[in-house]
Amino acid sequence: MRIETLPEEFLTARPIIDTIEAAGFEAYYVGGSVRDTLLGLPIHDVDIATSAYPEEVKGLFKRTVDTGIEHGTVMILDHGTGYETTTFRTESGYQDYRRPDAVQFVRSLKEDLKRRDFTINALALKTDGTVIDYFDGLRDLEQHQIRAVGNPEDRFNEDALRMMRAVRFASQLNFKIDDQTVAGIAHHGQLLTKIAVERIHVEFVKLLQGQWPAKGLNVFLDTGLYQYCPGFADQKAALVTLAEHLKTGLSNETAVWTAIATAFQLSTSQLGKLLKSWKSANQLITDSQTALTAVQAILADQVDDWLLYQTGSALIGIANEVAQVFEPAHYETSALQQQYDQLPIKTKKALQVTGQDLMQAGIKPGPDLGKSLQYLERQVVTGQVANESVTLVAAALAYLN
Repeated sequence: MRIETLPEEFLTARPIIDTIEAAGFEAYYVGGSVRDTLLGLPIHDVDIATSAYPEEVKGLFKRTVDTGIEHGTVMILDHGTGYETTTFRTESGYQDYRRPDAVQFVRSLKEDLKRRDFTINALALKTDGTVIDYFDGLRDLEQHQIRAVGNPEDRFNEDALRMMRAVRFASQLNFKIDDQTVAGIAHHGQLLTKIAVERIHVEFVKLLQGQWPAKGLNVFLDTGLYQYCPGFADQKAALVTLAEHLKTGLSNETAVWTAIATAFQLSTSQLGKLLKSWKSANQLITDSQTALTAVQAILADQVDDWLLYQTGSALIGIANEVAQVFEPAHYETSALQQQYDQLPIKTKKALQVTGQDLMQAGIKPGPDLGKSLQYLERQVVTGQVANESVTLVAAALAYLN
């Protein structure tokens, strides 16, 4: 097969391949960029595989970085763009079920492609648009199928994260995972416990952000893979419900975990513990907890100005997105946003009074000062007190008295 018109990203990277080929070596575009081009999708990173060994690659270019030279990867810096160029290799021994214990550089493209995860990712592309396909990846693309290269048992034993990648690709591409590959996932699911939770986290979030999340979630559930994710073992029924309700992907990571918490019927503190077990960033934990509180209020028809103020504009949109997953007839995002936009203030800094003003009015520094500012903030947000300096000072004094 030959692609007549290559995307601009490949044309920009072509001088790299031309230089390598001019020196007598082979070089090809490989990986996800080839797959996505064939599917008519936008491409991201352009990866290059070559028969040249790392030192040979480095000898051909002025500026390179050893990003993973022990595994044959050199970053070639060209006109401000970095291209990861990796030597053809074979791998052996995967004691941690993730990375090879030994890497052997080879001159054979087929041997290199044989070690890849799925046939749709084991395609190579020449600069003239010719697609090289040793493992029927083109057929699998046509049939919308995800199939392991060779024996799925071997592929998942080599790198257990590939199981999560399979369900993620199913969600992103609307592809079916072939029966042998599904059986391999079911058989090796427990190996997921050998993988760093941060890596599982990335794949799971992408799964729920895919346009067809049920495609991946159903295999994730049917194979038992979910049991080996932190906090998921006892939540199959909730995950099934989520798969049934989630018609399209969620917008971002905060929405993903807010939806999980809603499906699991978690409190904000329980959500915090769950996210810590997934090694999440503190900001994600805080944002997800705030959004969860808003979702619970939306679903209970208990949204008020103070809740909207505490939630903030960005998280209001996320909360409404998640609420509509479970109850599509609820609030329109625009209605909640309009209510938020009409709030007297959006942040504490917008209060027309400061701690200094209150101290000048006779309120001593300490707990009373802090309580007064908190009281005024809430009173202004809920429309009980006008946001005017004189009025606010008077209200603070009345509150303390």
